[in-house]
Amino acid sequence: MEFGSVDDVIDFAISKEKEAVEFYLTLAKEATRSSLKETFERFSKEEEKHVDLLSDIAGNKEKIDSYEFKEITDLKISDYMLDTEYKEGMPMPDILKLAMKREEKSVMLYTALGNHADNEDAKKVFMILVQEESKHKLALESMYDDYLADQDS
Repeated sequence: MEFGSVDDVIDFAISKEKEAVEFYLTLAKEATRSSLKETFERFSKEEEKHVDLLSDIAGNKEKIDSYEFKEITDLKISDYMLDTEYKEGMPMPDILKLAMKREEKSVMLYTALGNHADNEDAKKVFMILVQEESKHKLALESMYDDYLADQDS
């Protein structure tokens, strides 16, 4: 994948984030429990924040430079799961697995794109996206872990 400018990088990332918004809205509509519906709506809003963040960063070097990175724990739960496709009515553990894999793929994509970017601002935008998607991956892996723990009790 080749990008001619940082704005091309941002446009690409915005389109990926908008896909994620739609994905989580679909899950929220089909959630059978109100807590899950709220969770997926929250994730959709988080992805919308990424769209806003990216739109705000576009052409704003100061915003890119001022982003603060933090270490995000990787539970690596999704690393051991097979990729699946969404099917209406999927059981919750499968939905969480699917969402975890999506976030994992986003982290991997943005990491790879960042590693191949030859522009420092583009590289930093990709690393910002890695950070943001890593937060989602951790949240989903924690939810999955909690869900399994609840099943054992």
